[in-house]
Amino acid sequence: MGKTGKGTPEIFGLHGKIDFISSTLGKSMGGASGGFLSGPREVVDMLRNKARTYLFSNSVAPCIVGAAIEAYKMLDESTELIKRLQTNTKIFRTQMKQAGFKIVGHEESPIAPVWLGDAKKASELADKMLEENIFVIGFSYPVVPKNEARIRVQLSAAHTEEQVIRCV
Repeated sequence: MGKTGKGTPEIFGLHGKIDFISSTLGKSMGGASGGFLSGPREVVDMLRNKARTYLFSNSVAPCIVGAAIEAYKMLDESTELIKRLQTNTKIFRTQMKQAGFKIVGHEESPIAPVWLGDAKKASELADKMLEENIFVIGFSYPVVPKNEARIRVQLSAAHTEEQVIRCV
């Protein structure tokens, strides 16, 4: 997200003005799992020793760390992938709304939850989409509040515009 891919702080004009950055390496960087928190060394060291989520989890696999580092290097070298992702996101969100769907989340987010409300509908729609070779995930309670079921669509720069339109 953001003009140069620096995420939420960039979108809201906070780049360089906040103390902590956290990110998922699974959704945002395509690494499949893991994430990170960066901030002042004293706080990060304290969290390593006290945070329950850190104490009861595994380290990120070295191959995922390496892939994420390379992805960040690619973003520094070119904005082509960022622009493609932003185009895909805009096409999907705009056309889905025109088709009558409620898309939640920030307008620039390539994670585009399609709100359905009903858990059974979300599950059935995800199954039908998979039959069409379109992989989306249905979420319902307790992952989201009751009566807030949705399918999560994760757009990528690797998707073509034709694939995005087919998904719609």
